[in-house]
Amino acid sequence: MTTSRIGDPKEIAAPPWRDRKRHLWLFGLVAPTAALLATGLVGLFDLLGWQAAAPVWWWLGPILIYIALPILDRFFGPDGQNPPEEVMEQLENDKYYRYCTYAYIPLQLISLGLACYLWSATDLSWLGIDGGLSLVSKIGLAFTIGAMGGIGINTAHELGHKKDELERWLSKVTLAQTFYGHFYIEHNRGHHVRVATPEDPASARFGESLWAFLPRSIWGSLRSSWELEAARLARTGKSRFSIHNDVLNAWLMSVVLWGVLIAVFGPVIVPFLLLQAVYGFSLLETVNYLEHYGLMRQKTAGGRYVRCAPEHSWNSDHIVTNIFLYHLQRHSDHHANPTRRYQTLRSMDGAPELPSGYASMIGLAYLPPLWRRVMDHRVLDHYAGDINLVHIQPTKRARILAKHGVA
Repeated sequence: MTTSRIGDPKEIAAPPWRDRKRHLWLFGLVAPTAALLATGLVGLFDLLGWQAAAPVWWWLGPILIYIALPILDRFFGPDGQNPPEEVMEQLENDKYYRYCTYAYIPLQLISLGLACYLWSATDLSWLGIDGGLSLVSKIGLAFTIGAMGGIGINTAHELGHKKDELERWLSKVTLAQTFYGHFYIEHNRGHHVRVATPEDPASARFGESLWAFLPRSIWGSLRSSWELEAARLARTGKSRFSIHNDVLNAWLMSVVLWGVLIAVFGPVIVPFLLLQAVYGFSLLETVNYLEHYGLMRQKTAGGRYVRCAPEHSWNSDHIVTNIFLYHLQRHSDHHANPTRRYQTLRSMDGAPELPSGYASMIGLAYLPPLWRRVMDHRVLDHYAGDINLVHIQPTKRARILAKHGVA
């Protein structure tokens, strides 16, 4: 009879892998309930007699993005857990994870409706407020709903990459709030093809400030989505001005949504709808800015760009912001495997790492000198100091090359 030694690896079964974030994904629903939470907190503060402090909660969205999440990312740090290969199929097919994203949409619409009511109401005595909201409170509420819309674009991003028709349709519904339905086309068929190349409007260049990037990316993405749809419809013999145009039918969803809200709450909410939409899609574009800053795919001898790899996207594994953004920060794996569901995304070897989570980096991007101080040397380190491999802003190319001793 054979006996085995105690501690022999063959005799000790490895514990089954489990997703320790499984129930944490529900915290991703804080964003679409922010207006509900803000209303409850304002009512509570007024009830307790803290009326002077109560209005700050209308700014809950910016408080989360610029203060709470960066602090929590700093405190909890990187995740450090990747799902092993043997559980990937099971994890991919676990419907619990997709239900977490589906739940975002009704909560988003409820919060949007509530915010329109709060903006337009002239009697909020039930909340302990004399009359309606002050101008400062209204702006805070618009930014909170805009934050929800910006994070909603990320939810639409997760759904829009999938092959299931329902999820693609839900992606457009989620984009309706910010009037950014063309993102569904441009991101999937434009950005993922041209990422980290000069042809991609959503890939930021070394030396390019966020404020120069925003108009280039917003207008370039809009134009690209229209051209992509026009070309697709031309191949099928259909008019670009038909309901079959996915840019137009996505925008139509926004027209219907906004039209219903204006009909119910009146034209007084038009400034609110515009402000929340602009803030919402500007958050998305700011995230675009930091995801590929300065990174460049090189060309083969045949003149084609090399295939997109983990090295062409900035990665961050900070757990708290990843929970709120459905692993968007594991962006390197996302570009390598675009249809992979968020729960299966991994931090990839060879991917350049951001110093913190997206929430921290968004605030940094608003300040170009500070952004360049933190990020430019990381870009150069990624390319071992070879400035010729960097995606440089054309208007600054000569100066940047001269600074690094390249003629």
